[in-house]
Amino acid sequence: MLRRGRVSLAFGFFAQGVAFALLVTRIPAVQDRYGVSDALLPVFLAAVPVLAGVGSVVTGRLVRRVRPSRLLRWSQPVVLLALLGVGAGDGVVALAVALGFFGLAVGALDASMNMLGVSLQRAYGRSIMLGFHAAYSLGGILGASLAWAGAYWDLALWMSYLPVVVVLLPLALVGSRWYVDGEGAGAGGPRGVEGAGVGLKVLLPLCLVMTFAYIGDSTVSNWSAKYLQDVLGSSEQLATVPYNVYMVTTLVGRAVGDFGVRRFGAVAVVRGGAVVAAGGFAVVAGAPGAWSGMLGFTLLGLGLCVLVPQTFAAAGRLAEERGGGPGASDAAVARLNVFNYVGFLIGSPLVGALGDAWSYRGAMLVPMVLVLVTVVYARSFEAQPDRYGGGHERPRTADVGRGSNGL
Repeated sequence: MLRRGRVSLAFGFFAQGVAFALLVTRIPAVQDRYGVSDALLPVFLAAVPVLAGVGSVVTGRLVRRVRPSRLLRWSQPVVLLALLGVGAGDGVVALAVALGFFGLAVGALDASMNMLGVSLQRAYGRSIMLGFHAAYSLGGILGASLAWAGAYWDLALWMSYLPVVVVLLPLALVGSRWYVDGEGAGAGGPRGVEGAGVGLKVLLPLCLVMTFAYIGDSTVSNWSAKYLQDVLGSSEQLATVPYNVYMVTTLVGRAVGDFGVRRFGAVAVVRGGAVVAAGGFAVVAGAPGAWSGMLGFTLLGLGLCVLVPQTFAAAGRLAEERGGGPGASDAAVARLNVFNYVGFLIGSPLVGALGDAWSYRGAMLVPMVLVLVTVVYARSFEAQPDRYGGGHERPRTADVGRGSNGL
């Protein structure tokens, strides 16, 4: 039962990675199709993460009475259909509606997926969260590749999106039959007492880690190509490579990351990831040329990749200990998920403003410092394996827990 749940949830992460990459990598085509001006485009782009944050907050309240698996079962089709709506609409209003549904559903989807991931990890008794996020990274690589193919062959947006939706939608619906909720998830009964047990103050260190990780991630996704071309003097073709390298190293790091957590513990992995990521930003900031800059982006992928999955897992465990049940864990994951979008919204404008006012080399030092702050909060990820169990697999060192400061 748990194995089928694990595979089906991994596919959900994979499908979300494909869908999100197909949208964000074809923004220029979306802009051209609908005639969105350069002045209006940032409004549309900012609306998606803002609405996703709203969707995550609403999900945190809904899981008091509705199982996360049900929310995931219906939010994933909405994301896919909204993606198709973006490609097939016939006016700016249609685009706004499609992006609105996409944003709200993505927030619910991200939150509910990670809720189920945390509860499955609890049942397994060992680290498996990084594997789910590796599936998301793999989907992102495939989605970006499909987007490139669509652009190369000059396909209409709807023609690029339709085959993907036709394939992924039924598979996601079939796979949703095997989603596994936490042990405490009631069959539609009230869960509000369990779900309201953790305040923002308790989660604040993890919220900061999540924000800093996504500031780093958005810096790479939005500025790597421009930095390599304008600052390090690469060709236009070579400037597209760093983000691809970053995505591949993120996938590799997450694919093997669970083994590192089981072997060395989450604290060591989080600290190591933060130090490697900070080193990557330092290499990028001081790079004398394009190839050394790409080395820095490679280090960023290997370092940043572990932080987000570990933070979700730590929040779920901490909330359950403080709040008394899986309902508290689900609510904490939904609350933490909001800071995913906060970091995404802050990162790109922050680096851009600093680059214009100061220098882009200097701007890269700001996310470096923020990522290093994660080292201070690493004790929040310390494991207490005696609280795990579930009987499915032999308990091992897990990647969540609390540190000496009570987190």
